[in-house]
Amino acid sequence: MNKVLIVDASSSECRIMAGFLTKAGYDPVTAEDFDAAKDEVEKLPPGAVIVTAMKFTRGTAQDLINWQKRKGYKFPVIAIVDNLNPLEIADVMKDGGAVNIVQRPAIDKQLVEVVGNYARPENTVLLINDELIPRQSEAFRKIGQAIHTIATTNANAIIFGECGTGKEQIARQIYLQSSRAQKPCTVIEAGGAALVGKHDPTTLRSEMYNRIEGYFQKADGGTIILKNVHLLTFEKQSVLLHILENEHPDVRMICTAEPELLEMVAAKTFRPNLFYILRQADISVPPLREVTVDIAPLAAYFLSRYADKTGNPVKHLDASAAKALRVYPFPGNVRELKDVVLFAAFHSKTDVITAADLNFSQSEPETAPGYKLQDPEAEKAKIMAALEQAQGNKTMAAKLLKIDRSTLYVKIRQYGLK
Repeated sequence: MNKVLIVDASSSECRIMAGFLTKAGYDPVTAEDFDAAKDEVEKLPPGAVIVTAMKFTRGTAQDLINWQKRKGYKFPVIAIVDNLNPLEIADVMKDGGAVNIVQRPAIDKQLVEVVGNYARPENTVLLINDELIPRQSEAFRKIGQAIHTIATTNANAIIFGECGTGKEQIARQIYLQSSRAQKPCTVIEAGGAALVGKHDPTTLRSEMYNRIEGYFQKADGGTIILKNVHLLTFEKQSVLLHILENEHPDVRMICTAEPELLEMVAAKTFRPNLFYILRQADISVPPLREVTVDIAPLAAYFLSRYADKTGNPVKHLDASAAKALRVYPFPGNVRELKDVVLFAAFHSKTDVITAADLNFSQSEPETAPGYKLQDPEAEKAKIMAALEQAQGNKTMAAKLLKIDRSTLYVKIRQYGLK
């Protein structure tokens, strides 16, 4: 398994990131200060990756990068940023510095994917390709029809769904089935380094403007897939809106977004005029817990792909494992199912996976120390109070409760709240 060194002064943040990477098949090690980080770098094997906070005990990401250069190490460094400060990010990425960034609030969405772009060689990490995975639910039969319908038009579209539901695969299918399939397709992460740049709203041109316009020029006649469009800052929204309204590029936009985008539009934290330009058509992807009939075929697909990649016989789920998967709520959806199944396949000593081989704790982000699950009535009251304080904004309520938003959605359904 690929080693990943995590450097962060917070032990809880280290554990959270290590959990995400472990479930994806990596072998993470952690360090909380500069000296420990240097010791761990010297032990890293070829193909390893370093993930580091911008600042940690007695050091910074730049200090670690500079030390690595002096020592002759060339491990790719991914910086964890707390906010998208263009100058700070430009500094850490210049002159052979960090190869990419991950926003701390979006670690659950970005970390594994970004690490996967730089970890070499790939071993147990199984990436989902562009094809739609065979599923049995009526909901996904209708999604297949919607993909075909939207693909026959030139309409911009937004694919809504929780983290890990397979939104990007649906977006790619719209592109592949469209008349633009012979033209370029550019995939951009709205919260990543690709859109970082200084922007002065008083000037017509800026670094950010030129960068975004450059993506449209590159994709001329084709498609841009903008992942996690809800992570666009207000400045980037303004630039994108200006280009779409004034330059009329011959580019189709297909965006992915989590459900909170609708709340952001209502709260005016996402520009409504941009939203309606981007959402000329839409598809809503249900969470896995609402289409449990799909769990068995998805698990079988992942086990088959894993066997093809490793050259080992295909492993199968017994009745106990199938039942355990069926009743688990999967807040991380298909991505979490994949990680749980592959973790079991990797560690199972036989060709049959039982419930005892499934380790759901590997796939669950750690909750903050201040949030402890209580008796049902007390927990329900606490969630209701947080929703009221946040005026119904579930993203804000999750932050108040110090839990991830997917867990909050599960609890809301569990207690019949709205």
